[in-house]
Amino acid sequence: MPKLRRPHVASPDEVKITRNGDTAVFEYADPKVATTHFTVGAEKLATMNDQELLDFWNQSIEATDEFMRNQKFTLTEIPVGKPQVEYHDQSDQWVPRGHVVRAVIMTDCAIEPDLDEVFVAIDDRDFTLREFFKMVGTFGGWGMRIAFVGDEDTHEQPKIKVREPKEPKKRSGKRGKAKTG
Repeated sequence: MPKLRRPHVASPDEVKITRNGDTAVFEYADPKVATTHFTVGAEKLATMNDQELLDFWNQSIEATDEFMRNQKFTLTEIPVGKPQVEYHDQSDQWVPRGHVVRAVIMTDCAIEPDLDEVFVAIDDRDFTLREFFKMVGTFGGWGMRIAFVGDEDTHEQPKIKVREPKEPKKRSGKRGKAKTG
């Protein structure tokens, strides 16, 4: 299921507004945009028409967007040699201690040729893909970037160039022709 897009400033023809108790429900005509239950308060909601609600909603979206643009968020990376993940009994899962996780992608086919399962090694512990995705699921709704580096370089910030990948070189078809008879 693809992630729904964040709601945006809308015009009256882009959104359907319904009321439910102290909540205004904003359902976008575009099904790829998340429907939002916006708590206004029963008394205030009762005094507002749809245009006033939409204006209030759009002001909220604009304020949130402005706030996010002005954030100077610094990611936390756990120092090399310190545990990057920890187990939480309450949720019965491993969780990252910071915002950056250094890991090595492993396959066990080199060890046991009949098996072909990929797993992820973090802090000398092997996580199945299911365990790994359950762990990163604690950041549900966040974005993620994955940079593939050598297994000895996971602690280094790689140089990144934004561009299309280079096309593989085409071989000329002038290899020797088989002689027929």
